[in-house]
Order: sequence, then C-alpha cells, then structure tokens
Amino acid sequence: MTAETETFLAEAAALLGPRGLTRDADLVTPWLTDWRGRYTGAALALASPASTEEVAGLVKLCARHGVPIVPQGGNSGMSGGATPDASGRAILLSLRRMTAIGPVDADARQVTCEAGVVLQNLHAAAEAAGLRFPLTLGGKGSATIGGLISTNAGGTQVLRHGVMRALVLGIEAVLPDGSVYSALTPLKKDNRGFDLKQLFIGAEGTLGIVTGATVKLVPALADRVVAWVGLPSIHAARALLLHCEANAGNLLEGFEVMPQACLEAVLDYLPDSRNPLAGQHAWHALIELAANADTAASLRERAEALLAEAFERGLAEDAVLSASEAQAEAFWMLRDSVSPAERAKGPAMQHDISVPVAAMADFVATAAPAIEAEFPGTQALGFGHLGDGNIHFHVLAPKGVVHSEWAEGQGKAISARVHDLVTAAQGSISAEHGIGQMKRDELARLGDPVALNLLRQVKKALDPNGLMNPGKLLAQGSPTA
Repeated sequence: MTAETETFLAEAAALLGPRGLTRDADLVTPWLTDWRGRYTGAALALASPASTEEVAGLVKLCARHGVPIVPQGGNSGMSGGATPDASGRAILLSLRRMTAIGPVDADARQVTCEAGVVLQNLHAAAEAAGLRFPLTLGGKGSATIGGLISTNAGGTQVLRHGVMRALVLGIEAVLPDGSVYSALTPLKKDNRGFDLKQLFIGAEGTLGIVTGATVKLVPALADRVVAWVGLPSIHAARALLLHCEANAGNLLEGFEVMPQACLEAVLDYLPDSRNPLAGQHAWHALIELAANADTAASLRERAEALLAEAFERGLAEDAVLSASEAQAEAFWMLRDSVSPAERAKGPAMQHDISVPVAAMADFVATAAPAIEAEFPGTQALGFGHLGDGNIHFHVLAPKGVVHSEWAEGQGKAISARVHDLVTAAQGSISAEHGIGQMKRDELARLGDPVALNLLRQVKKALDPNGLMNPGKLLAQGSPTA
C-alpha cells in the first residue's frame, strides 16, 4: 500500500470515526459480493458515514486523492451495480447508517427520509400515519431508498403508481466534487431549467451519491382482494389484463403472470405452500384490486363481477379470490418467491426486460421456444409485471453444467440472443434493475449511439475524473464532439 493511500485512509478514519470506517476483513468481506453471487471485488475499506455532511467530506477527500467510490445500499441489486472491481483501489461507501425518517406530512402526502432507510421501514412509517408508500418488491426487507432511486426500481405496483421516478418528489445528492445538490422541497411547478433531480434517478451512483429524498405517499388501503387465475396461454393473460383495465379502472393495483413451471418451482421451494387452484394451468395470473375508504364497501362485489364476466368471455379457466388478508399474502408469497426458487434449482441467465405492453404476449410466446430450440437442454421462462410490459425472462441451464463455466460460455451467448430479440421488438434490456456491470457491454453494443453519447457527455461533465462507481452503466469511451 502506497504512502498516499495510507494518508487517505488515515484522513478518512479521522473524518468518519471508528464506526464510520473499517478495514476489518470480517466486516468488509460480506459486502464485496453481489446478491446473486456473480461478482466479487475488493476494496480499500468500508466507509459508513452517518450524515450528508460526512458523505460530502469523504467525497471531497476521495476527489483529492483520486480514490474511486462504489456506493452501496442494501446490496440487493441484480446487476452487480454496487460491487467494486478486483483492483482494490476503490472505497466501498455504505449508506446503511443513514436511516432517519422525517415526520410524515399527512396533508401533503409526502415524507423526507435518508437514503439508507430500508423500504419496509418506510412502509411502516407511512402506515403509522394512515398512508402508504406505493412501491414494494420481494427485497423490501433489505432494499434501501437510495438504492431504489439509483436503479429507478419498479416492483409490483407500477401498473397503478409508476416506478420510483414517479414517486420521488425531491432529492439530495453529493456531487463528485463534494458539493451538495439539495432539492428536497417539492414544487408542483418549477420551470427553472432542467429537472436536475431526474439525473440521479436511475444513474446507479455514477453521477453522485443520493443521500436523501422526499417521496410521494398515497392513502392507505382500506381493503384489497387478490385473485389467482388459471389461464390457457400468455395471450389469454393479455386479454384478461385488457378486461381488468377496462372494467376495474383505478382499483387495479397489480397484474402479475407466471407459467406453470415457475409455480411448480415455488411449491418445491416452499414446503408449506400449496397451489391456489385444484388443477394445472399453462399460465397463472395474480390480480390485486385495492380500494381506499370511499370504494372499499363494494370492492369484493366488483372483483366477483370482474371474474364472472371473464369466465363468460372465456378468458379464464379457473380462479379463486382471497378470503382473508392472510390468504392474499400467501398468494403474493408465491409470486415473490419465484426468483429464489429458481436460483435454488440451479444456474440460470436472468434477464430483466421490457417491450411495448401490447407486444409482450407475442414476445414471450415466440422468444421462449426460440431460445430453447437454439440452445438445447435449456428452459426459458417469463414471469412478472405483464401490465407494464416488464417480464423477467430467465433461461435455466441444462442439467449437470458447471455454473461459472456455463455462465461465461453458453450463458453469455444466450443473453446476447435474448437482448437481440428484445431490441428487435423495440424494447429495453433493463426494465427496473439497472445496467450495473452485468449489462454494461450489452448496452454499448445495442444502445442508440446518440443516446449513449449524451450519457457519456453528462458523465464527463459531472465526474471528469471517473471516480463515481467506475465500470458501471457505461463502457469506457469518450463522448464524440
């Protein structure tokens, strides 16, 4: 280790104190591998500042010494976006000590919180005030608000409430030079140039460190009804979605789909779970209708009528409505367990993709058999948020392969082919999990050159020394004149 590095670490320790900086391998090592176990890196130390001021001081220190920064929230990302490289030059910046949640403004339906707040805790704070934060996902117990903002997360309620970009009203971020951009107070109208907060939403920490946000809240649910529906095809699921959108209106909170194979994997993974329906069906839909106090009284009646008409029109083979909140949660547990259930089965190439909503059924129906034919022994499965055109398209490896060898060989070829099909369908290779390092080269290969050049110009303008989360989102390259 060079003398300059030792000087940097000593200054960082003096700035952050013993709780704020550690080089203890037992404490640092668990955070050097991503959630999927695909990427492992090294770091000079783990920094855990307790305030925006400490983040700003550390960033200034890193800028002066030329030390790269890799920001990390709950380390639950899917694209390796919060894992340092193997050089050991970077400092890992954790925001998990920044967990303050301000008073909930019930009249304005908003709350300001720090970036390290865990999503589940934000849910609890909103619920205590009679409101809710309308974004949830399977990793709500570990995902942080800063990470959700930095990846523009979606989840299962996008159909009604939108992705994180639609829920962030104000933002605070530390820029690469250590200055603080503070715009936590939201305005309904503000035409003073660019909406700068949008730069940091989905930027994956490459332009600055999100340290706080003001987010939108909505009225608490007075009641909800969840339906589990058996379907003959993905096209039937699309027709059922259109039926629900036309007849349920704003009551429609979520519409998720999965094939029979995904359900079977979950039932094997969760020994106490059971199939909500008596028989097998090629596809399954999970539909949530949610009501506030004004519409709660008629919610179940509306749900029953919705399904009755779906049966009359031949859109469903079988269905069951949740009879209690516990049963509704049990239905959602089946959906939320698909990814860990498939991970338990063995290696897979997992793709978080989107295509135009109207084209999704055709895409899944044609892409899955095409991949299986081109790569014998694989199994291609699509599941997820049909209502917003975002499907998690997983390709399971043939039996008996060595995970690392397969992923680096045939696995990469499979992902390239999937991304080619998505691009041909005018879709996106990343719908809600970000680019990270996993999709960086694919974005460079398939992205619009004009758009990529704009991204690089913004990056160069804000982070000319390339110290903010290097190696993520954008491949090496200079913007063209």
